[in-house]
Amino acid sequence: MPLVTAASSSVRSERAVPEDDLRDTVLVGRRRPLQWVIAVAALVLLAMLVNTLLTNPRFEWHVVGDYLFSAAILRGLVLTLWLTAAVMVSGYLLGIGVAALRLSDNTVLRSVSFGFVWFVRSVPPLVQLLFWFELASLYPRLSLGIPFGPEFVAVQTTHLLSAVAAAYVALTVDVAAFASEIVRGGILAVERGQTEAADALGLTRVRTFRRVVLPQAMPAIIPASGNLLIGMLKATSLVSVIAVQDLLGATELIYNDNFKVIPLLIVATVWYLLLTSLLSVLQLGLERRFSRGKRGSAHRSALAVWRSNLHPLSHRRLRVEA
Repeated sequence: MPLVTAASSSVRSERAVPEDDLRDTVLVGRRRPLQWVIAVAALVLLAMLVNTLLTNPRFEWHVVGDYLFSAAILRGLVLTLWLTAAVMVSGYLLGIGVAALRLSDNTVLRSVSFGFVWFVRSVPPLVQLLFWFELASLYPRLSLGIPFGPEFVAVQTTHLLSAVAAAYVALTVDVAAFASEIVRGGILAVERGQTEAADALGLTRVRTFRRVVLPQAMPAIIPASGNLLIGMLKATSLVSVIAVQDLLGATELIYNDNFKVIPLLIVATVWYLLLTSLLSVLQLGLERRFSRGKRGSAHRSALAVWRSNLHPLSHRRLRVEA
């Protein structure tokens, strides 16, 4: 009875595997019982969660329905959306400037931008928010004039920097630091040969950035920017600490009055889930739009790799001991 072995000192004969046999071969996936155990456990936990949500009267779903579209909650929702949009726009404008400084040939400008990014990314956003809110304690008056010279305009800090303004400035500075790194990473992902070719064609730096660099950098910028946007939407809840009536602030104001803490927190949770889900869908659409060309090439390359992996099978030999 012949034995099939991987290594043998005896004489072996070789025969090629017919291609018809290869075409009829059925590839069987590797069994992974641990995955099925985890999947069953996850389904059991999900069923338990749904059961407790439906049967526990302490959730008070009727209270959730009463306040889900209340005027105070909707006003807080509008403020949350406005703050998120304003912070992202201004933060990205500032972040693009900081990224340009990081990519500058000037050592001083690179050092200043690096120090800004390092400091802002190192300090928690809540601490930054509290510092900006308490800025009047450090500088009761803000003035504009010639350094060490006369003042042209002076104003009380408390009149200029309200709670909403402090929240806007603090979150804008925080977004700018992260946005600058996102933009810089996207620009560095573009091959230098692209800009060199644009220079050879006589394109200006602005035109090169707008027509050559930016379209190729967007596939790298969009996913991180979408994550930053979703994170900032949730980070706006920090402003409730300084008594800004955003979505969470309005929720806290209501449950401090009627003591319905859990139902009101569920109201805020529902709105945050809805908003983040919509933003996630928007992010996915933008990613598909800007990576349309790359996705096709990636698909072709994957298919080519699969075919190249199958090709050696037609030449594989089986060594069978006589």
